[in-house]
Amino acid sequence: MPTTLTLKNIPDAVYEQLKATAALNRRSLNSEAIVCLETALTPGKLAPRERLARARALRASLRTNGFDTDTLDAMKRQGRA
Repeated sequence: MPTTLTLKNIPDAVYEQLKATAALNRRSLNSEAIVCLETALTPGKLAPRERLARARALRASLRTNGFDTDTLDAMKRQGRA
């Protein structure tokens, strides 16, 4: 069951920053505070293999045009002419 937490004596600058970030993310102050706490207290740590697998998957998903380095260099030179 969720627990209620009351914060007192929040510095004005911190409150204003939280309020602005909440508005930017279209969240309530409460939701934004929860996201901030979750981010700070439970950082997503990935194993090196998992991080590498994600990087490789991202790199593979970006290969859509099939241009090699020589073709790209030729296109750049042609555009400068």
